[in-house]
Amino acid sequence: MPTRTRSLTVAAIIAIAFGLLTLVSGGRALFGGADMGAVVPFVLWFNFLAGFAYVAAGLGFWFRTDWATVLSIAIALATAVVFAAFLWNVSKGVAFEARTVGAMGLRLVVWVIISIVAIATGKARQR
Repeated sequence: MPTRTRSLTVAAIIAIAFGLLTLVSGGRALFGGADMGAVVPFVLWFNFLAGFAYVAAGLGFWFRTDWATVLSIAIALATAVVFAAFLWNVSKGVAFEARTVGAMGLRLVVWVIISIVAIATGKARQR
């Protein structure tokens, strides 16, 4: 198994931590009974379920699997699609929490960066 670069190690740790935090916050919102304000259900469910994929991708990076890069790209693309659908719903007048815009933007940026690191690391490994 090839050695893990420092950048991929950081990406793995961020992905796992981000995933665990997402599972906790999404779980509380979905199952904790707390009033979360004007949530958009499909965004909340996507984020919660994506938390499992975040942890899986992080573990894949940690153990230097080939599928982790593909998973990180899929996460970034799925996040972009859900974010676009959320923004479209907002433009149609659906009630929402302003923090959701920032949270989805952060998720998208994090996964685009992680995907770029994974791609760059994979190309470096093949040389």
